[in-house]
Amino acid sequence: MSKQNTNTPALVEETTTALATLQQNNFDLIPLSGEIGEIIAEEMDGLGAIPFDLIKIPSGGGLAFELPGETDDTPTTAPSITGIIVDHHPINAYWEAEFDGSNNPPDCSSFDGKSAIDATSGELRQCASCPLNQFGSDPKGGNGKACKNMHRIYILLSGQPIPMLLTLPPTSLAAWRNYLGKKIVVRGKRPWMVMTKITLKREKNANGIAYSQAVFTKVAELTPAECAAIKPMAETFRALTRSDAMKSADTFTDGTAEAAPGETFTEVTGDEPLPFD
Repeated sequence: MSKQNTNTPALVEETTTALATLQQNNFDLIPLSGEIGEIIAEEMDGLGAIPFDLIKIPSGGGLAFELPGETDDTPTTAPSITGIIVDHHPINAYWEAEFDGSNNPPDCSSFDGKSAIDATSGELRQCASCPLNQFGSDPKGGNGKACKNMHRIYILLSGQPIPMLLTLPPTSLAAWRNYLGKKIVVRGKRPWMVMTKITLKREKNANGIAYSQAVFTKVAELTPAECAAIKPMAETFRALTRSDAMKSADTFTDGTAEAAPGETFTEVTGDEPLPFD
């Protein structure tokens, strides 16, 4: 009995130390069991993909994100978002007609940034060799692409059971690439092993039009115990975000205000080579 009493404080201290990063940053992690994927698949059967709430980047160089409110008509704003990125992947989309403000699905789209499907012909295209995905293909001129390259980030916020979806426009890809490559990957980490803060800064394109660019900052690295707790969650969410249900329900019109088709925010410049390039 005395032996158990002696070890109890040590166990408490070990647990407290293991969760130090989350506690110090006031991050409330809601653990999900490994069965969540099966539960969602069963309960959402016939209803399509799980609806992830969207974080929207404003147009016109705004410096606050738009997040869902109590109702669709009452969104909230936040100058920054901090959380754990549990998944991310590229997407490409091409609209033949000039953007008219409607949420029309693209004429050609890729869920992984590699292979695309032409919505009209059903033709499978390889994004790397597609003429519409080359710099200089923008019909409006300049060095931009006709096809819009974007990147989806699924970020888990404090107190939330599932991540929210942030879609980066082309003008924020260099910032994400540099952050992921230089601050995380080369240090042997995965995005879900750190806490990330995302803010916005105002930039202007070659035509002098203001836009909002994402800025990424590593807040802290999680402890091994925290990583062990989050890893199965990241794997579960990755299976959901890459699922066939998600692909079939996709319209590629999920909050990319700054990257709407027909706008001029297509040219990405200034990204430095990674240390391993």
